[in-house]
Amino acid sequence: MSIQYIVFTDMDGTLLDHHTYSHAEADEMLAKLKTMKVPVIPTTSKTFEEVTVLREEIGLSDPFIVENGAAIHIPHGFFKQKPANTQWFNGFWVRQFCSKKQYWLSLLKRVEREFTGLFTHFSAMSTEEIVEATGLSFEEAQRAANRQYGEPVLWKSDEQTKQKFIQALISVGAKPLQGGRFIHISGDCNKGSALEWFMAEYKRQYPDRFCQSIALGDGQNDVAMLDAADYSVRILSPVNEPPILSKQDNVITSTKTGPTGWTESLTEIFKNTL
Repeated sequence: MSIQYIVFTDMDGTLLDHHTYSHAEADEMLAKLKTMKVPVIPTTSKTFEEVTVLREEIGLSDPFIVENGAAIHIPHGFFKQKPANTQWFNGFWVRQFCSKKQYWLSLLKRVEREFTGLFTHFSAMSTEEIVEATGLSFEEAQRAANRQYGEPVLWKSDEQTKQKFIQALISVGAKPLQGGRFIHISGDCNKGSALEWFMAEYKRQYPDRFCQSIALGDGQNDVAMLDAADYSVRILSPVNEPPILSKQDNVITSTKTGPTGWTESLTEIFKNTL
């Protein structure tokens, strides 16, 4: 039986260059994966609006996972049947795993006084401030701010105080997750749980296929996804140490950063099939 591979990829710092957001170094590999009928599923902290624009720009048409596993969007026709426990929204079947943003903002408000002046967050930032913090264009920053499920926090103080802040959020019921630039405040969802749900649904709909997942990421918010995948790729980052994983088998660490490392690692995995 041939193997049906499914690629789950982080975006910033992985498929997209950390500094320039370019995907050019991955384009040739993306074309090969499309020829091989290997789905490439963006699995990112980005919003629905951000990913839909990026998918069109990059040339992707497969499902995608937004806001660190808060929801999966599946195009009509990708599966033979309606995916389990999904709702039709904005042209996609959507499986949600998390409460909406307002709830997490209310929890952030509860710890705000203790850490006044030490952080800011997207809902409190102007579009211009988001541009400065991220390097995105004005239009890209507007799309990034239009979050449905979680809230990115920009920490301004030292690491020790940040850990106290994270513990304070945990104590009121949030699940903070450290990304490449921001602490993401949301619920008990993550990229790994979303990957596992998707793989189970894929196997339910296509029981005759032998499926293997490949996950690629560069940050701590990718750990759950990397641990859950059959093949895990830690993409070298110019700003962070490689994420520490629980699993040991089938783990690759790229020697190059961003989309160059993305291509390098997938070339290694598919060396006998490309």
